[in-house]
Amino acid sequence: MDRVWQQHYGDNIPAEIDLQPDMTLMDMFNNACEKFADRDAFSSFGQNRTYAEIQTLARNFSAYLQNELGIQKGDRIALMTPNCMAFPVAMFGIVGAGAVQVNVNPLYTGRELRHQLQDADTETIVLFTGSTPVLAEALEGTPIKNIITLTLDDFHGGGIPSPAAENSLSVTTTLSDAIAKGAELDFKDPGLTGSDLLFLQYTGGTTGLSKGAALSHSNLVANILQIKAFLGDFISEENEIVITAIPLYHIFALAVNCLTYVSVGATNVLITNPRDIDGFISEMGKWKFTVFTGVNTLYNGLSMMPAFKELDFSALKYCLGGGTACQEAVSNRWKEITGMHITEGFGMSETSPVVSVNPLPAQSFSGTIGIPLSSTDVSIRDEDGRELASGEAGELCIKGPQVMSGYWRQDEANKSAFWSDGYFRSGDVAVISEDGYVKIVDRMKDMVIVSGFNVYPNEIEAVIAMMDEVAECACIGIPDDTTGEALKLFVVKKDEDLTTDTIVAYARKNLTAYKVPKQIEFIDEVPKSPVGKILRRELR
Repeated sequence: MDRVWQQHYGDNIPAEIDLQPDMTLMDMFNNACEKFADRDAFSSFGQNRTYAEIQTLARNFSAYLQNELGIQKGDRIALMTPNCMAFPVAMFGIVGAGAVQVNVNPLYTGRELRHQLQDADTETIVLFTGSTPVLAEALEGTPIKNIITLTLDDFHGGGIPSPAAENSLSVTTTLSDAIAKGAELDFKDPGLTGSDLLFLQYTGGTTGLSKGAALSHSNLVANILQIKAFLGDFISEENEIVITAIPLYHIFALAVNCLTYVSVGATNVLITNPRDIDGFISEMGKWKFTVFTGVNTLYNGLSMMPAFKELDFSALKYCLGGGTACQEAVSNRWKEITGMHITEGFGMSETSPVVSVNPLPAQSFSGTIGIPLSSTDVSIRDEDGRELASGEAGELCIKGPQVMSGYWRQDEANKSAFWSDGYFRSGDVAVISEDGYVKIVDRMKDMVIVSGFNVYPNEIEAVIAMMDEVAECACIGIPDDTTGEALKLFVVKKDEDLTTDTIVAYARKNLTAYKVPKQIEFIDEVPKSPVGKILRRELR
């Protein structure tokens, strides 16, 4: 497909980036630490650590891993922790030692954790003490030999409480002790190259066991350069303060908030528990933050809180939405409060993650995922791999330097994940306009067929969310004797007087007849993943 979207690049966004294939993430990190040594790199629970401090702590952890545990280049090490000061210390220590970081959700169940540790063939895990009971449950049958625990108070010293480690585990050491030992040991440069693996980023596993997207140093470095090229004047090496509420184990926050902004000497304000909405808003109130990222549910929750409206947004440059589709009603409320719309983008674990973003500044809610980044090609294809014309819905396929080499040890899955010409199959249904804007219609597996008509739940949810009486909603397909499938809508009320009749009347006014939900159920909460994606499988 011709890169028609490049007409929107203007003079500032290059068609191609300078890939710098020999650069590694550690090159980028160490360059930032030398240039911005005395700046605050991360803030957690009101305590700050400079780039120089993070670099020293990470280097000492690398030395411990190499000398005490015998870690070699390419070994996998799992990191399982919420956002806290220990995350970047452990991460840059793991990567600096030459290991491959396996990012693990600290809220995993034992079954989920066991699968990931087995699949990644991981002998070492670094984890939050609060997750150690799950590790104890999962440990049997895994290759784990070394367990290193961390707390929310590590490298903080503010007395932040954390649960005690599960006493049934044979704990190798604490992260603090490991770093203290490492300070007395020699660090050996592992000789990393751009082609070496950096992360195993496991997918959500909504259709079966999760798979590890194998992301190289070059993949992440390329995406960081692509993001910075696209942002242009909206990112600088002066006074950037990023609110990081999305978990860093998620590739969105890891690549955008953390790694991209570390490269320009920004301060990342780490939010450990954004569900503590009052504490979250209180922390935001201490900063003149320049960047905010989130998912639709996070934006929606904040915009509902009176205290949020009192914050100072004068330094805010842009707000980026990803992970799942943002809704117009939420963006409109956000604009009323902050003065700016949510800028939507699109990314995947398999693409390091960013593929496309709407141009800045966002003048209105676009309802699209914007235009592809520099050096990125997209193609809309049918089930046989034939490219479709603009305006036709098909699978979004992606090619670029940020796309993974494949899933970790998944030869069969990789055969179906890529077309023969190297395009990665996203599994998302999309259309591309004549001028190059891409719109996600829905996940292919979420499509509902009503009397032969394709219906996409995202559209239904976006329309119903515009109702003032609706706090949240989610739509699924259910079996129906007459139409094959029908739509069922789950609604969280904002107004207790809301009725099903009112919703149906609104739907009939705004949707074609076959898109009107046949069943409506009121619920207290829409089930979501830890990063805010609606879990339609649980509703099914």
